[in-house]
Amino acid sequence: MGASASAFPVVAGIDLNHANLQGTLVKELSLLTDMSLFHLNSNRFAGTVPDEFRDLNSLEEFDLSNNQFSGSFPSATLYMPSLIYLDLRFNYFSGTIPQELFYKNLDALFLNNNQFEGEIPQNLGNSPASVINLANNKLSGNIPASFGFMGSKLKEILFLNNQLTGCIPEGVGLFTEIQVLDVSYNTLMGHVPDTLSCLQDIQVLNLAHNKLSGELSDVICSLRSLANLTVAYNFFSGFSQQCSRLFFRNVGFDVSLNCIPGRDMQRPQPECSVIPGGSLSCLRIPTPKPLVCGSLAVSASKHTNSTSSSP
Repeated sequence: MGASASAFPVVAGIDLNHANLQGTLVKELSLLTDMSLFHLNSNRFAGTVPDEFRDLNSLEEFDLSNNQFSGSFPSATLYMPSLIYLDLRFNYFSGTIPQELFYKNLDALFLNNNQFEGEIPQNLGNSPASVINLANNKLSGNIPASFGFMGSKLKEILFLNNQLTGCIPEGVGLFTEIQVLDVSYNTLMGHVPDTLSCLQDIQVLNLAHNKLSGELSDVICSLRSLANLTVAYNFFSGFSQQCSRLFFRNVGFDVSLNCIPGRDMQRPQPECSVIPGGSLSCLRIPTPKPLVCGSLAVSASKHTNSTSSSP
């Protein structure tokens, strides 16, 4: 009687991190359909990802980071049904990011330090990931409004060092439990939305090196978990009493090179005479007073209760 199929050995994973290897990915690797992880971190592999890799139905972790891969976004990854961890950072991938990526059931997505360009797909907010890193690319356009309505799983998202413009979406913070938000080194304009006050778990908030303006309010500077707030190299004109207390709360607070009267290390006055994006219209939730997340929750609760109690 012949041996059963289960008796034959299978390749469950490939881990060649830091092996000082070079070469290309061959399509025959797609025959290893039982493989659940494929790690090639920190080698000298080049070329593109074969389309045949879409047959890797069991692959959960795909790490090509810190190599010399190039070409457009590896579309084969969009067809891997089990994929939850995708790491393409520190390569030479280029072109646009496909919107299908944000419909996938990923937990971690690292696309930073490549040459991706074009706009971030509008369905960014559909992603269930807890970590998304899009930093150090050539992405342009606005941060999608859907970003403000991502689920509570999101803990870190980095947009830094791209070419993003427009406003910080008004919905930011309403539904997330984000801990790290970095939009620095872009060309964002307008005022900072008060909905940032909803980020009660935020530890690092980096808004530096943009063209943001207005005043920093109490609702932002009173965030309970804040460890570092960086707003340097913008056009802020002042900050509230609560923000002043950050200097004594052992919170990193950098307000240099803004337009704040009476503070050291600010922009020369001629640079502050015309605020960038003064005519920019940022869609804001209309409220008679600054939107504080606690009051929003109470208001929503009252509305729910009154609706449920009505005949």
